[in-house]
Amino acid sequence: MKKFVGSRVIKTGLAIFITALICDYLGWPPVFAVITAIVTIEPTVSQSIKKGIVRFPASAVGSFYAVLFITLFGHSPLTYALAAVFTIITTYRLKLYSGLLVATLTSVAMIDVIHANVIMSFFIRLGTTTIGLVVSTLINLFILPPDYSSNIKQRLNKVAEQTGNAVEQIFHRYLINHIDQYHCQLTLDGLTEEVQNIESLIEYQKDEAKYHPLTTDERDELKLVERQLIRIKLMIYHMDNILNTPLTQLDLPEAENDMILESVQELAYSMKENTYFDLESHRQKVKQLMALYWKDSDELSEHKEDYTTTFPAEIIALYELVSIFYLVENYYSQKPKLK
Repeated sequence: MKKFVGSRVIKTGLAIFITALICDYLGWPPVFAVITAIVTIEPTVSQSIKKGIVRFPASAVGSFYAVLFITLFGHSPLTYALAAVFTIITTYRLKLYSGLLVATLTSVAMIDVIHANVIMSFFIRLGTTTIGLVVSTLINLFILPPDYSSNIKQRLNKVAEQTGNAVEQIFHRYLINHIDQYHCQLTLDGLTEEVQNIESLIEYQKDEAKYHPLTTDERDELKLVERQLIRIKLMIYHMDNILNTPLTQLDLPEAENDMILESVQELAYSMKENTYFDLESHRQKVKQLMALYWKDSDELSEHKEDYTTTFPAEIIALYELVSIFYLVENYYSQKPKLK
């Protein structure tokens, strides 16, 4: 319940109440104002204003066609159809895309409530639209203003844990061979989607900063989160490369296989459990992996006639793993700043 009833729900309820109260005081029908207030509570104040600017003329278009076709055809099925169709066409031609749905609903809903003085009904409809837009925008601006910084940091930490789990899954697939490729691909797809969600929240936060400026520390923190996300995306890219190598299991000596598995498990554990990251131990593992890489590369040069069009999968996997290790080192070197 706590998760569901967030600030946006509270602000929507408050906007509905105040909008309906003002309309009742003026003796105007509150339903259209309430609809406008509901759809104008956007994730950021900037979006509320931008879409409000579009929805006002769109609603005027819908109201105009409702009045026009009531005058011509009365309260008939043809009036509903023509009002809706002409509203959609006009708002689309005027590029009022975000107001199209509201304008269409307004147009067909007005037909049922207009029975006399259609011109006055038109101007009252514009007035109720204005009330809904102004009330919801002011509430979004001053009451519980949007702040995504905490959510962004929490989700970044969560996606880092999921990245550690993905690294472990993919290398277990090739070192132990007990996780199918489809399951690994689903994990990477989920990670990519979550990264995109965090990027959307960052854009919301930047948008909101136009009306609620960030402090210098908050701006620096947001930039850091963006850099960390880039590292996460690069890790996903390298894991996807490994996943798409043409092999089912790495063909390595047992000692090398165990060393890679141990390195992967240590890296994954630090990311999944959000525990202390031993940088010196990590760098030692990187040196061991690099030694393996160059050793296998030297062996490859002795049999290069066998690989005329591609690198062997083992070399690709080692290269990608070393790349992931360097990205993790950079990620954790700045992570303590994210409190």
